Amino acid sequence: MSQAATPPHSLDAGSHAAHAHPPFLKHHFDTPQQQYESSVQGMWLFLATEFLLFAGLFCAYAIYRAMHPEIFLYAHIFLDKYWGALNTVILLVSSFTMAAGVWAIEHGRPRLCVALLGLTILGGAGFMAIKYGEYKGKWEHGLLWGKLYNPDPHYVEKHQREHFHTEKTHRTPEGGMTLAPHADAPPPPATALPNQSATDLPSPTFAPPGSPGPSGVALGQSQPPELTPAQRARNVHIFFSIYFGMTGLHGLHVLAGMIAIGWVLVKTMRGAYSAAYYTPVHMVGLYWHVVDLIWIYLFPLLYLIH
Repeated sequence: MSQAATPPHSLDAGSHAAHAHPPFLKHHFDTPQQQYESSVQGMWLFLATEFLLFAGLFCAYAIYRAMHPEIFLYAHIFLDKYWGALNTVILLVSSFTMAAGVWAIEHGRPRLCVALLGLTILGGAGFMAIKYGEYKGKWEHGLLWGKLYNPDPHYVEKHQREHFHTEKTHRTPEGGMTLAPHADAPPPPATALPNQSATDLPSPTFAPPGSPGPSGVALGQSQPPELTPAQRARNVHIFFSIYFGMTGLHGLHVLAGMIAIGWVLVKTMRGAYSAAYYTPVHMVGLYWHVVDLIWIYLFPLLYLIH
């Protein structure tokens, strides 16, 4: 059996080993090379279905963001981009350790492979721990999906002050939170025109300052006040429904990947995989890379909205 053959698992047709039946070769395959290539093709077909699964959520994200950009612009302030960035770094590092683990077993270094796979599992655990902290905060402050969306006014007001520099919040009938306009700059007093006496000026008691006039422009102002994203946002629960749907599904895939990596780690420790046969380690590595790739798209779409 040739240890340096490329691609892996191929046998020298001229050797006696070519006519042997390796223990890892399944009965419905003729050669280890055929088994390996079939495994790769089957894995990519499975990963294609994973892409299709997430594609539906990405389409929902695109549609709702196009229809209601103010919701996403406002609601994303309640996501901590620094924790999201840290999770991105963790998954990128875990992707490297996974690839290095595949390389190690391919080159006949099972102990190094076990260590690298262990580091990959630790990376996944760190990712899930941070995600748990984020979910816990959203649950405690009522930033949930659908009818469960019931934001804590004090928590919301704190974030709005930090991001929009505004003062007071008001709950809307739609379940959203709007901001009261600034009261720092009251409208200037009306002055008489050259051909107009002061008695001809409209009385300020007819309408409170800032209320719409006949032309739709607030009295005492030259143009309508610019509304903040919080004032325009309605039905904010839509964002959190998409957020929990996308990140929750991704989190389940992270857990599944950790279980699969743990399975090949134990079997590697027992000597089931070597430079002659490491197909399961490679397949699990492909799955983990796809999980990492999906998060690379989720992070900017949810945390870095401008």
